[in-house]
Amino acid sequence: MSCPICGNPTVKKYRPFCSKRCADLDLARWMNGSYAVPSLREEDPEEIAEALEEALREDPDATPKKPH
Repeated sequence: MSCPICGNPTVKKYRPFCSKRCADLDLARWMNGSYAVPSLREEDPEEIAEALEEALREDPDATPKKPH
């Protein structure tokens, strides 16, 4: 089995990667959005607003937070 990042042979400790560096590169790609799971569902602004309103009704002390 080869490392999906660089193609070198894998190391048991970091499998499926060959090193901590390649494992960290893969994690960074997930965290910065380079990898994404595709969806066929389109976002509906009305549906999002309704869900937010419902959540606020359930917990009136909750305040919407800005995404980071």
